[in-house]
Amino acid sequence: MKISGFQKTSLIDYPGKIVSIIFTQGCNFRCSYCYNTGLIPSESKHNEYFPLDYIFYYLEKRKGLIDGISITGGEPTLQSDLYVFIKDVKDMDYKIKLDTNGSNPDLLKILIDEKMIDYIAMDIKGPLQRYKEISSCNINTAKIQESIKTIMNSGIEYEFRTTVVPGIHSNEDMEDIALLIKGSRNFYIQNFRAENTYDPSLMKLNGFPPQKLEEFKDIISPYVKNINIRN
Repeated sequence: MKISGFQKTSLIDYPGKIVSIIFTQGCNFRCSYCYNTGLIPSESKHNEYFPLDYIFYYLEKRKGLIDGISITGGEPTLQSDLYVFIKDVKDMDYKIKLDTNGSNPDLLKILIDEKMIDYIAMDIKGPLQRYKEISSCNINTAKIQESIKTIMNSGIEYEFRTTVVPGIHSNEDMEDIALLIKGSRNFYIQNFRAENTYDPSLMKLNGFPPQKLEEFKDIISPYVKNINIRN
């Protein structure tokens, strides 16, 4: 596991749980508004990672004080030993939350079927027809659709979420996203923030005003049970 970041305690990343956050190295998307830019390359800047022994030592000492871990990135499913890592953590009786862009539905299905994860948060970048444009990569959108279906039928807790960016996302996009995840339980609208963006020109951009976020929420509300705004 290439773990480039480790946050010992979070009260907000896993709803209702206290967790540690694992940040994995490497992502197969190149979204212009990404703010974890140091985690995008397949190798960290100095090729240095947190030793697994340290991670497991910390988790052992925190038993009874935290509920689990949240694995994010980057894109965690690019890690060849993700399954083994998750299994070892689950064997310690910890909850597992996984963040993903949905590009690896086969691994998601294995993790779900074998009860390796307890909560999934999947980013929806935009309408399927705009995935290549928004992610700046050739994306097999059939895999995105498969991941959505797998997650919705998983029986575990999950959320879908979209980071909305002025000049990139529109009302029409929100309608298309809503149709893509129609019938899902939880959706979060995440407002853009100008912080260390992959495209430096976006650092001059402000996020959407509150009234526009509410407008997006109204568009999506007929299709999704619970919608929240993260501003």
